[in-house]
This record gives sequence, C-alpha cells and structure tokens, in this order.
Amino acid sequence: MEYLAQFIDIVLHLDKHLALLVQQYGLWIYGILFFIVFAETGFVVTPFLPGDSLLFVAGALAALGEGGMDIFVLMGVLTAAAVLGNTLNYQIGRYLGPKVFHWENSRFFNKDALIKTHAFYEKHGGKTLVISRFLPLFRTFAPFVAGIGSMSYAKFSFFNIIGALAWVVSLCLAGFWLGNIPWVKANLSIIIVGIIVFSLVPVGIGYLKSKAA
Repeated sequence: MEYLAQFIDIVLHLDKHLALLVQQYGLWIYGILFFIVFAETGFVVTPFLPGDSLLFVAGALAALGEGGMDIFVLMGVLTAAAVLGNTLNYQIGRYLGPKVFHWENSRFFNKDALIKTHAFYEKHGGKTLVISRFLPLFRTFAPFVAGIGSMSYAKFSFFNIIGALAWVVSLCLAGFWLGNIPWVKANLSIIIVGIIVFSLVPVGIGYLKSKAA
C-alpha cells in the first residue's frame, strides 16, 4: 500500500516530481522521459505509467526553460519513444499470438482491457492505433492486438507513426503554449488530475455500455 500511495502521489503531482528530476539530471531528462514513454507503450504490463499528463507537463517545463529543455528535441525524443514502444508491443503480440486470450487476469495482465481493445480494433481497424493513443489502457494494448491480428508491418507502421506524432505533438505543444500562463503554473497539479479524469471518461463510458449490454 505504501508503494501504491507513493505512485499515486507521483502521478497526481507529476509537475513537482518531474521538475525535480530536471533539476537533478539536466539534459539526461530526455533519456528518463524516453524510457517512461517507451515502457508505457511498449509493454502490456505497464499501462499504469503516466502518459498524457507526462507529455503535457514536459511541454510546460520546456516552455519555462527548465534544465535547458528544447520543445523540438523533446517532441522528437518522445515521438521516437512512442513509435519504438508500439513497435516492440506489436512484435510481442505477433510472437505470442491469439493464445493470450486464454490467459487469466492478474496483477500484471488486464484481460478485460485486452478483450475491449480487440473489439475496438475489429471495428475500427488501423485507426485504432491513432485513436487509442489518447486513451489509457487502450494505448498500451492496441499495438499488441494489432500484432495478434497479424496486421501487416507496413500498415501498422503508417498508423503507428501518425498516432505517435498526433499524441506527442498535440500534448507537448498544449503544455508548452499554456505553461507560461500564471494560472496554469499555479494550478498545474489540478490540471494534471483533470487530464487524467478527462482521458479516462471514454474508458468509463465504454465500461458502462458493456455492463448495460
């Protein structure tokens, strides 16, 4: 429970924790952010890592000039992390194949999220890789499902790059443009909570619809 409380504190006060990391590690922060985004998109067992809020806060810190961060370098690094993470996830899905649908829920595997993402993928096809970038859980499972479904690598790569660019650029620039507004700087923790809640709304609606059905 202590570790869970610490993790929740980090997610909800990401602005303070990330700013501290920037002060401590300087430009090495690019590598830290690369690893977080790569892990969040690349491994089925790490959908809990911060995504949308991380990009927004990173963009806001770049606007403030923290640690010498450059917004264009930041977006390039994180886009590369998002593309490579999804590519790894896709390859893992291709390797494991449909047998994963017989796995049981566990602390490290959310079978319900996998099934919902698969249904979404069946309906929307390649667009799932773009839309899911903005949906927690779905973002992590979408490339995995694409690999299981044997989507061609060329088609996957096209949607993967488009989705990564749309996700990283939009959220980093939102943070960059809003980062210098006094009210935003004073209430960044509240904005982070708002981003998390807003991003979870579609997931909650889908869950309620499935329960009603």
